[in-house]
Amino acid sequence: MQPLDGLSEPHIETIQKARKRIIEAIGKNMDLYGVTQSVGHLYGMLFFSDKPMTLDEMGKEMEMSKTSMSTGVRMLLDLKMVHKVWEKGARKDLYEAEPDWHQTFTDYFAIEWRRAIEVNVTALRRSEAELRRLREAEAEGGDGKLHDLLSRDLDKIEGALRYYDWLDRLIDVLESGRIYELVPKNDTEN
Repeated sequence: MQPLDGLSEPHIETIQKARKRIIEAIGKNMDLYGVTQSVGHLYGMLFFSDKPMTLDEMGKEMEMSKTSMSTGVRMLLDLKMVHKVWEKGARKDLYEAEPDWHQTFTDYFAIEWRRAIEVNVTALRRSEAELRRLREAEAEGGDGKLHDLLSRDLDKIEGALRYYDWLDRLIDVLESGRIYELVPKNDTEN
């Protein structure tokens, strides 16, 4: 964490208490990103660090094993919430938190939403093709009830595909930064 050398004891206590409160809150809300509270605490600790840290330094600061730190950092790297950094003369890997929470949000949800789109659209397209083939094959037999059922299901699938197309375009707006034209990062941006 950032050194507090040279500050009075009451100031140090106030700063540490404020940081701890924020780190606790981050940890409690990390389930939004699919990670544990301890990984959230790790991110919070790195967020307040004034310099990149090694796994050993993180483990010492958080009183956790290097293995736990490695697992947590790997998760945060995958989420793009932490970056590996290079520092001249450093013999061990160094990590720092992504300070831009807007970017963290964008990266995480773009990754997760694109994954959901891929899985769901694949299932929808495959099912759509099967149902269309069945409807075409049964059209000759003239079973109106089956035809109506298949048509309703195909309409639902088409609606879902339209939704995933919209979600894909929303992700493009997030990733391009155009979202901030619609919803500025703060009140003073125009």
